[in-house]
Amino acid sequence: MEEAKLPEEKTSIMTEIYEWVQSIITALVAGIIMFTFIARPVAVDGTSMLQTLQDKDLVVAWSIGYTPKNGDIIVFETESYTRGPLVKRVIATGGQTVDIDFSAGIVYVDGEALEEDYTNTLTTRREDFTGPVTVPEGYMFCMGDNRNGSKDSRSSDIGLVDIRCTVGKVFFILMPGPSDGDNQRHWNRIGIVK
Repeated sequence: MEEAKLPEEKTSIMTEIYEWVQSIITALVAGIIMFTFIARPVAVDGTSMLQTLQDKDLVVAWSIGYTPKNGDIIVFETESYTRGPLVKRVIATGGQTVDIDFSAGIVYVDGEALEEDYTNTLTTRREDFTGPVTVPEGYMFCMGDNRNGSKDSRSSDIGLVDIRCTVGKVFFILMPGPSDGDNQRHWNRIGIVK
């Protein structure tokens, strides 16, 4: 009688292996679809977004159905800057005019001074910006929060960003990078980005 059960046990093991492989493949496909079309993990490279984001933070950028708006932190890629995706804040979108008073460190959009409590420093580094600049439709003017340590739309290396180059809006810190001050990961930074 035991010999008759062996083929059944073998079939049961094969069925279980098949179910495990099927589950793993389904999870992988779902992950690929999610991280390609819906949300994408991106590692912050550099200090241009201090204090909002740290170097080596792993963030999640939401892409599906997203349209950039002023104040959003976004990930974008551009042909003029080929070292990988950039993480910056949207300062102005199509039709808006940006001007910067570098002696006072104030950024103006449509003649109104921005309230920028998120910046690390006042904006005193010019790059090769000559303003005022009116942003064409379909483009954005983006800057890092660490204004004097950021290469952004003030530089002709990056310039105005085509909205079609947007990867997504940064909405979540998945894993914090080591902080500048003590080189420790502050796990309480995990969460929604503002």
